[in-house]
Amino acid sequence: METNVTVDSLLDRVKDIAPLIREHAAEAEAQRRLSRPVVDAMRQAGLYSLARPKAFGGLEVDPITMFRVIEEVARHDSAAGWNLSLSGGSNYFLAWLPDEGAAEITNSHPHTIIAGSFTPGRQAIPVDGGYRLSGQWPFASGSHDCHWFLFLPQIMDGDQPRLNDQGRPVQRFMFLPADKATILDTWYTLGMRGTGSNDVVVSDLFVPERHTAPLVPLEKPGTAYQGPPYRLTLWVPVARMALVALGIARAAIDGLIELARTKTPSYTGSALAQRQVVQCQVAEAEATLSAGRAYLYATFQETWDAAVQGAEIILEQKLKMQLAASHTVVCAAKAVELVHAAAGTSSIRNEYKFQRYFRDVHTITQHAFVSASRYESVGALMLGGESDWGFFAF
Repeated sequence: METNVTVDSLLDRVKDIAPLIREHAAEAEAQRRLSRPVVDAMRQAGLYSLARPKAFGGLEVDPITMFRVIEEVARHDSAAGWNLSLSGGSNYFLAWLPDEGAAEITNSHPHTIIAGSFTPGRQAIPVDGGYRLSGQWPFASGSHDCHWFLFLPQIMDGDQPRLNDQGRPVQRFMFLPADKATILDTWYTLGMRGTGSNDVVVSDLFVPERHTAPLVPLEKPGTAYQGPPYRLTLWVPVARMALVALGIARAAIDGLIELARTKTPSYTGSALAQRQVVQCQVAEAEATLSAGRAYLYATFQETWDAAVQGAEIILEQKLKMQLAASHTVVCAAKAVELVHAAAGTSSIRNEYKFQRYFRDVHTITQHAFVSASRYESVGALMLGGESDWGFFAF
């Protein structure tokens, strides 16, 4: 187990592999999956162990450190940042499992990579010792590179879904070896193409009970998951996508500043950097991005401080974390839009990265965990109503 790991030392590791990440970014985009050298480099740098408990030889870093690392990786390549964030976030859900099951999964590889999908509606049938799982799950980011999949099927009683006391379908986390599932080549999208977020099919696969856990608020985490990071339960996994959006927007603004030094738009006599409209756009983009970033980091620092003191995470903090995550993505998208407008025709040409920044960040805005729809989910509770977002119970 590594000791004395700091955010600066981890950022130095990212700096060391950054040229490799950038070198393979276009290949990942074209192949619609993360390049193997990038996956291997992030594993060797220990980045896939950020959320792994110290008891299992992991780094068990605090959420702010994890955020910094993901954001920096995403600045170099959105797909690498996304897949790293999704695998790290999936590790948090092992806290729900029995100790034996969590140990088997985490210790199956030196740097276990987990991919998954929370798309509801798929089915698992209770059998002796576990469940028989069947279904097709979309959006399994990193499907080609993972060792385990995490899915969230509903439990069936005969041909009907099992219902809880509130009359809602009962769901369970289920982890299964990646080689027991079939990957379908379905990932054809506007953006985030390099993530390999294909559909995954499972047919009548037995999943032992110890590799499953009910989707209920975490009251007693596994023995290895007693540390403060896991007291935030699913809120770090929810927020992780916002970090990728931050990295994309940071790269876009930096790219615009570099372009503006040399480009003179057609039919004009002044360089891009000398145009007042561009000066306003780049400044507004910087302020917008910085405001969203500061809100996200401050909110999670506050919650982290409470977790370190052993305090229970209350609903008010959950609302703030959700709002900060969604608002950060909105701010990042707005910043990229300003860059897109300022860059002119350079923003639509494939030889520049601006078009990818635009496609990628707007693809992230559609993810349910961080979409603008969550404004309504938070606002309903702020105004004394009921929210449609069930994760506030966690």
